[in-house]
Amino acid sequence: MRYYPIFVNLDRKACLVIGAGEVGRRKIQSLIDSGAGHVTVIDTQPAPTEMGMTLELENVDFFCREFRDSDLNGKFLVIACTSSEDVNLRISQLCDERGILCNIADLPEECSFIVPATVKRGDLTVAISTAGQSPAMTKRIRRELQEYFGDEYAFLLTVMGRIRPLMLELGLETKENTAVFRALVNSDLLSAIKEQKLDVCREILKDSLPQPLHANISELLDGLV
Repeated sequence: MRYYPIFVNLDRKACLVIGAGEVGRRKIQSLIDSGAGHVTVIDTQPAPTEMGMTLELENVDFFCREFRDSDLNGKFLVIACTSSEDVNLRISQLCDERGILCNIADLPEECSFIVPATVKRGDLTVAISTAGQSPAMTKRIRRELQEYFGDEYAFLLTVMGRIRPLMLELGLETKENTAVFRALVNSDLLSAIKEQKLDVCREILKDSLPQPLHANISELLDGLV
């Protein structure tokens, strides 16, 4: 199966996780880290001690009981990772009937979406999927990407994020803004950041940015060293 790649905005979205075992806890944390508006967790066993701090969050609720069909009401996204395949399949079928995004642990053929392996560096997220053909290949590619994409990518994105609103405030034409952004990402700024050559970074920014932003260069590089 060929999947459609997509990044989902979970802000103010209600999510449900059924099963709070080791896999379930990873899924719960990933939803929280992705800014989910609210996460409901259901498990037939009491909340594990590992979830202590998670349960203190205002946007997380835990219920120790069996899953009910009504638990799906108002949910945007559902993840089922119980120890019962029958329960997981039932949840998948119910979500399919209601048009709810659903992920079933270890049963990709029953999912409406899968969670790819990812490499994260700050605001940079690289997702990897082999469409379920080879998890081993997915892991290998992930390791290689982790080596390739260092922390310098995270800081470069931070700098670009700081520059963007300043550029927009200048009121230049779109093509002028585009030329500046392209010049920066294609310059030696990334390697200068990696080597923490602050003076080189300053010179690149000075050469690339419009003169009115030269006074902002120091704050743009704040935190590099």
